[in-house]
Amino acid sequence: MPELGPDAPQRATARALDRLPGAAAVVLVEGISDEQAVLAAADGLGRDLVDEHVVVVPVGGAHAVDRTLGIVAATVPDGRVAGLYDVAEEPVVRRALIRRGLVGPLEDLSSAGFHVCRLDLEDELIRALGARSVIDVVERAGDGNALRTLQDQQAWRDQPVEAQLRRFLGSGASRKIRYGRLLVQEAATRGVLPAPLAGVLDAVRDR
Repeated sequence: MPELGPDAPQRATARALDRLPGAAAVVLVEGISDEQAVLAAADGLGRDLVDEHVVVVPVGGAHAVDRTLGIVAATVPDGRVAGLYDVAEEPVVRRALIRRGLVGPLEDLSSAGFHVCRLDLEDELIRALGARSVIDVVERAGDGNALRTLQDQQAWRDQPVEAQLRRFLGSGASRKIRYGRLLVQEAATRGVLPAPLAGVLDAVRDR
């Protein structure tokens, strides 16, 4: 489990940026849970990102994408760049990519290796696996009672199970990280890795 705490995002970003020199490719993600999900997806596909000289950088939010792209360009100007982002952040990510000359105003961001999650990564994993399979993973991890407690709350009782699961999985940094890895591992085992995860890893594959 990665370090947690108030300054954990900043420390994670700094550690990743320290690994940039010599990188063949860089994957930008918003936070630590996304970083861990990408690493788990690579493991599930039998890829060693360290051996491939691919660095995954949790930038600390979409508004840091532009600044991080500048650092990457200055440090590894010939390196490939890709990214994973939530759909709500697309305007911010698009502006950064346009400013850095990586896409045109009307181009799909996937042409630059940046792949979008329809809501967020938790939503993509629930869609890929199905609610029943996600609940099974939660039960096996020992958190079934915690999930049922949330489902019994008045605010969530009448919500679709997918919305309940998304809320549960996104509650707290440690839970996001833990279940990001567990669900990605399950998806990789079943061959149903969400398209954004598969796409971003394909974008940094050595051709």
